[in-house]
Amino acid sequence: MSIANWNPAKLTLVVDLDDTLIRTDSLLENFWGAWSVRWHTPLEAVRTLARGKVALKQKLGEISRVDPARLPYNPHVLEMIEQWRARGGRTALVTGATQQMADAVAGHLGLFDAAYGSKDGINLTGARKAQFLEQTYGPAGYSYIGDAPADFAVWQGAAAAVTINSSKAFQARVEKLVADATHLPADRAGLRDYLEAMRPHQWLKNVLVFLPMLAAHALDLATALQAVLAFVAFSLVASATYILNDLLDLSADRAHPRKCQRPFASGRVRLIHGTWMVPLLALAGAATALAGGIELFAVLLIYAGVTLLYSVKLKRLAMIDICALALLYTLRVLAGSAATGIPSSLWLLAFATFFFFSLAAVKRYAELVDGAASGRTMATGRGYQVDDRIIVGNIMVSSGLVSVLVLALYANSEPVQTLYHYPEFLWGVCLVLLFWTNRIALLTHRGEMHDDPVVFAMRDRVSLCCGLVVGLLALAGALA
Repeated sequence: MSIANWNPAKLTLVVDLDDTLIRTDSLLENFWGAWSVRWHTPLEAVRTLARGKVALKQKLGEISRVDPARLPYNPHVLEMIEQWRARGGRTALVTGATQQMADAVAGHLGLFDAAYGSKDGINLTGARKAQFLEQTYGPAGYSYIGDAPADFAVWQGAAAAVTINSSKAFQARVEKLVADATHLPADRAGLRDYLEAMRPHQWLKNVLVFLPMLAAHALDLATALQAVLAFVAFSLVASATYILNDLLDLSADRAHPRKCQRPFASGRVRLIHGTWMVPLLALAGAATALAGGIELFAVLLIYAGVTLLYSVKLKRLAMIDICALALLYTLRVLAGSAATGIPSSLWLLAFATFFFFSLAAVKRYAELVDGAASGRTMATGRGYQVDDRIIVGNIMVSSGLVSVLVLALYANSEPVQTLYHYPEFLWGVCLVLLFWTNRIALLTHRGEMHDDPVVFAMRDRVSLCCGLVVGLLALAGALA
């Protein structure tokens, strides 16, 4: 029997919240939101959990309040609720989330006649939810929409059952409990969604580990394999840190016109999966780095530490965030030196520092330009006012120019005479970079820059052509 045959006078449509009405988990939403504002939240959560799960939910909710207007709602469930209300049926939101969370969501949607959540130490899930519903609506006085094994106890006393995002085996078990079962479409994440969350396109940044090898013209197979180990290790850890950053940035991402479509912010990938992916990817990267030597592992550890600090604190501190981003780029170069045993010259480190400082400023400047276009006065989740874009823009341009100057001085230095037969070709490299850095600055000022300049460069034909010309000029200088 479908919803069309339910009797509105006798049944109340009861809806669960987590992974049912919303495509996310309110407990994890609060945990990651709390960690984003208090670095010691995990320790605080462990202490609070000793007093029970309800106490944990309430504590996290006090630290970080989720904005119900920005939550990813399930359109199939919303449609069923609206259809039921159109027939005059009553609805109720009954959830294991806190009463405060239930009230906030119900108040925002305006689709529920009542909202009940966990309070007074009672976790409103499983058997306790079933008991509560029977006391409130009577035996078989409600139909229930849920998604989890804990809901089996609820369906036992329900007149009708609705599942969402359930497997065939799950549906079969529900149908044994309730003959009248409806199954809303499954909307699960695929492999592509998980890969998107890992941001493999960002691994391009890790080619910086090859710079010391290329700059020293050490192109033997053994050296290349060591650099590849560093590349793999940094790619795995980088993916872990990107996922971590996305989890900590859920609220800010949902307020952003493009970032709101990211896998976790949009609800396409479950938060619990992302929570497990972070340590698994980090451990895999650490093991790979150890295979490359203790020096590489040490640099990777520093990189992971700075990234964690950036995610939980530094990204909210004006200018310090740009310094941290530039350092993260430069650490990749140092990782290449640690893996191959080829020291990075002062010339290379000086160029890298200024060049990456410029790219970091591009990233922030693009966000401030977007903020100005949206009419905001502050950058969401950052320590900048939109009016600061003038200063950040100056930093972006000047740092890029200084990096080109360093390269020009290097082209006239003594080491170049040994490494290059025709070092004059490096002056061509300087001209190309001079053009590219200023073009990037101009496009960013116009609001045409992607959130990340590296991603933009990968898709921009002019940038790709510039990269090809730089490679050919360097090769011509070395082999001519």
